[in-house]
Amino acid sequence: MDINDYRVALDALDAELVALFCKRMELCGGVAQWKQAHGKPIYDRSRERDKLNQVSALADERFSSYTRCLYRSLMGYSRAYQHELLDAPSQISERILRARAETPELFPSRATVACQGVEGAYSSLACEKLFPEPDIRFYPAFEDVFAAVDRGECRYGVLPIENSTAGSVKANYDLLVKSDCYIVRSTRLLVGHSLLAKPGTKMEDLRVIYSHEQALDQCARFLASLPNVEVRPCANTALAAKMVAESEDPSVAALSSRHCAELYGLSTLAESVQDAGANRTRFICISKKPEIYPGANRTTLLMVLKHRPGALFSVLERCNELGVNLVKLESRPIPERDFEVQFYFDLDIAAASPTLTRLIPALEAEAEELKYLGSYLEIV
Repeated sequence: MDINDYRVALDALDAELVALFCKRMELCGGVAQWKQAHGKPIYDRSRERDKLNQVSALADERFSSYTRCLYRSLMGYSRAYQHELLDAPSQISERILRARAETPELFPSRATVACQGVEGAYSSLACEKLFPEPDIRFYPAFEDVFAAVDRGECRYGVLPIENSTAGSVKANYDLLVKSDCYIVRSTRLLVGHSLLAKPGTKMEDLRVIYSHEQALDQCARFLASLPNVEVRPCANTALAAKMVAESEDPSVAALSSRHCAELYGLSTLAESVQDAGANRTRFICISKKPEIYPGANRTTLLMVLKHRPGALFSVLERCNELGVNLVKLESRPIPERDFEVQFYFDLDIAAASPTLTRLIPALEAEAEELKYLGSYLEIV
């Protein structure tokens, strides 16, 4: 046989396989109706395990493991189809549709916005990128920003969520999960850290450098070159600059933005001391209720998966089936639950796409818990 003969034979076999697959799915639909009538759950772990053992035993030994993988996928498709047939409309899908219908066409140019820190904080710079005319109110901690939005003191809050060098701002991911707030916009800001001190201070005078812990992480190599200087974390890079400006001690400095040098009357001892030249921080804008503006093309979800083999693979498979690109996947420990994790997913999918409202129920079927954190547009 030459290559064309093999291809003809495969095409004929594929036609049979597709017909058999469709027939199998129809039978699974009948199984779903029976389970509903008899009050049985769709997922039967014991039955699926026995089925995998059965089909792998039927296969040629060379293909036994491949057969098991194939049928694990087939049973995942069957469960998804059964849920599609039987489940009531997803509350999350309905929330997305309602938010799209209730959200205005234009993102507001002016609003009351909560930011952590003081004037000059990177969050306020990101806020000004998102809102041409913001009324910014500063709060001491990230928790206070969420609380201000939750209480209705501010319509929005702007917070850092991840950095290209130091990774995720884990505290804000955890607060996002605990809160009832939603992401409605995001942006990326090029972050350059400068070493700022009181006028007249020289490098050899320095004994203490203040900054936010993320900024300290982002400038680790530079700080390592200053062995006789103590590093002290504080709540915010702009607050560090303000503390240095108000201090009477000439041996202190701050890692902060160039903007803060002018704002607080400080001298720049060194510019762009971050480890990576293209050091960017991603900021999110949160609101009390979901707002989905036209152009929203990213959705963030939190999932706690069922404790069974292949649970994460099944979720990724559901995304693959519908052609949904996964742009971020991160695990975080679940507080007060030993060695259990939750997953954050960023999906590259238009909020207006019917695919999203089809995907959500399929993911709910695979998850122990699914929380919707927002659909939004990222401003680069």
